[in-house]
Amino acid sequence: MISDGVEDEEKWLAAGIAGLQQNAFYMHRSLMLSELRTSKLSPHKYYDLYMRAFDELRKLEIFFMEETKRGCSIIDLYELVQHAGNILPRLYLLCTVGSVYIKSKEAPAKDILKDLVEMCRGIQHPLRGLFLRSYLSQVSRDKLPDIGSEYEGDADTVIDAVEFVLQNFTEMNKLWVRMQHQGPARDKEKREKERSELRDLVGKNLHILSQVEGVDLDMYKDIVLPRVLEQVVNCKDEIAQFYLMECIIQVFPDEYHLQTLDVLLGACPQLQPSVDIKTVLSQLMERLSNYAASSAEVLPEFLQVEAFSKLSKAIGKVIEAQVDMPTVGVVTLYSALLTFTLHVHPDRLDYADLVLGACVKKLSGRGKIEDSKATKQIVALLSAPLEKYNDIVTTLKLSNYSHVMEYLDGETIKVMATVIVQSITKNKTQISTADNVEALFELIRGLIKDLDGSLPDEVDEDDFKEEQSSVARLIQMLYNDDPDEMFKIISTVKKHILTGGIKRLPFTVPALVFSSLKLVRQLQGQEENPFGDETPTTPKKIFQLLTQTIEILSSVPAPELAFRLYLQCAEAANDCDLEPVAYEFFTQAYILYEEEISDSKAQVTALHLIIGTLQKMHVFGVENRDTLTHKATGYSAKLLKKPDQCRAVYACSHLFWLDDHDNMKDGERVMLCLKRALRIANAAQQMSNATRGSTGPVSLFIEILNKYLYFFEKGNPQITVATIQGLIELITTEMQSDTTTPDSSADAFFASTLRYIEFQKQKGGAVGEKYEPIKV
Repeated sequence: MISDGVEDEEKWLAAGIAGLQQNAFYMHRSLMLSELRTSKLSPHKYYDLYMRAFDELRKLEIFFMEETKRGCSIIDLYELVQHAGNILPRLYLLCTVGSVYIKSKEAPAKDILKDLVEMCRGIQHPLRGLFLRSYLSQVSRDKLPDIGSEYEGDADTVIDAVEFVLQNFTEMNKLWVRMQHQGPARDKEKREKERSELRDLVGKNLHILSQVEGVDLDMYKDIVLPRVLEQVVNCKDEIAQFYLMECIIQVFPDEYHLQTLDVLLGACPQLQPSVDIKTVLSQLMERLSNYAASSAEVLPEFLQVEAFSKLSKAIGKVIEAQVDMPTVGVVTLYSALLTFTLHVHPDRLDYADLVLGACVKKLSGRGKIEDSKATKQIVALLSAPLEKYNDIVTTLKLSNYSHVMEYLDGETIKVMATVIVQSITKNKTQISTADNVEALFELIRGLIKDLDGSLPDEVDEDDFKEEQSSVARLIQMLYNDDPDEMFKIISTVKKHILTGGIKRLPFTVPALVFSSLKLVRQLQGQEENPFGDETPTTPKKIFQLLTQTIEILSSVPAPELAFRLYLQCAEAANDCDLEPVAYEFFTQAYILYEEEISDSKAQVTALHLIIGTLQKMHVFGVENRDTLTHKATGYSAKLLKKPDQCRAVYACSHLFWLDDHDNMKDGERVMLCLKRALRIANAAQQMSNATRGSTGPVSLFIEILNKYLYFFEKGNPQITVATIQGLIELITTEMQSDTTTPDSSADAFFASTLRYIEFQKQKGGAVGEKYEPIKV
């Protein structure tokens, strides 16, 4: 059945086109006696036929103009075509000749147009009438008696032009609406689609109206808008109402909309309940927002007409009238209103908060929003203040902001939290009070801890790392010059991040620790307050907080990270001259080394960190320093691999010789470390010889030689020329041995060391004299 219908349509279309082409040669006779009178074509196919007829009619118009130039009376032609036998061809010919008649200026344009628009009432078939009036609109649009037009008439000329367009629009809309009722109910959906394809024919009238020069604000307010809205409301057709409201908003100037806001908004509740009014209002607010953003000079107009109040009330009425409006519709309306508010009243935070509060009220009782479109709109709603203010601190003043977020699911809260953090990072926003930090961390809780039972394991690992790294960057940005307020900020951050779970702590705790150590440096040297508990922030209080924080991290477990942070804190305590605190941090680091760090490579790295940090410490007394140093040297000797042992032991030699402290220069113990390192290096060579049949490279001996030279230059009396000479000869002998494994890097290292000795000799003076006895 369907295929037969399509074939019939194609057959009728082909027949119509063939008829047009045949009759084109006889255009002065009856051009369209039957072709456009057909009822057998769908609107789409009829449109194709109409466009071909239109092309031929334009040629006919040119023919008529040529005839008038040759002396043919245009009045006679106008009368003559009215004798055509069929009404539809007669009216097409009448419109064509009427166009020429207006151009001839032999009669006022308004009279001819009025005659034509009235004559077209003779066609009441919806489809044929719609296309006929569309033709009338097209041939007359450049011939309206507008102000400044060559067809301008008397004082009422603009009213005549407007009246013609409005009358044609009204009749076209009626015909368009009637199309919905042509045919069986089962084809309703198909007819709606066909009608939508023809909507521009009706909308062009409104576009023509917007182009009429004489239509100023007063005429628009008093005549045009009321007449158009009357037709929109009275037609009671969902498709027509939605499209025509869109047309009004799009084609007329923003200034006109602003000055007629009451009338425009008053029509919205009168529309059919099924009309997508949220889109209409959103488009209106978007236009007005852009208008407000275009120039600061127009903002007083918005205040004058109380635009915010009117739009806010209108949205409330629409939502109340449409009790079944989905969540996405509610949020879309408030998102558009908030954008409007931020453009028009950027300084009125109370207005923005009112919008958010109204949205919360309308969402109450709906539970968590799961609809993806609604969720997207809420993210847009919450992002608008961030984009406008570029300052989260201002956004935090909106008391209802966090309440809106409560309607988001866990995943979307995380998305919104990411948007907030990115905004802070991008704009380098300084958040400097504990209250603001508390409010901020409530907003970004989706990144701080698990929500809705979701587990971090379900998240992509790279995404998770990026999220937590962004939180760490945020923590580092929190700052206040006042130590007491900064300590409150740190305490607030600690409270939130410790709820984050074991996967997040390794990212967030280090950021908190270094932020705290920055405050410690700021307070360095501050005296303790002797007056009881009411003390200001002191380094000791901060170190207590740090101890508690890192203890939690060490139990995550992330022992290597906790170990490094303990050493960082020990160094800071040393700079503050807090010996007991520094000693406690070292103790905790040693405990972690002994109990938690078992991997041999990790042990080597950790031990060198201990030695390097301990070397910088000056706060320890003799007893504490000896205890810690003894432990470090003991750890060195217990490393698994001999080369690692050797390097750790000779590194320990620096613990007994600190340049800036004369009371920490023990040449004898330095020498003991170096000799012990030599013994371990020798043992490593013997083990290599025993297991591989050849001794390993002599790199360890060359490294120890460089340590000898270092302490020799520093004036350690235990390091003599003879000692260095003996070691050089030992290395030379080893390198010449047949059992030694060749190593080009070791050869280059030794050659470089010998060149250094020669260089020192050539310096002359005390240094040259010191190195002179060494033979290389």
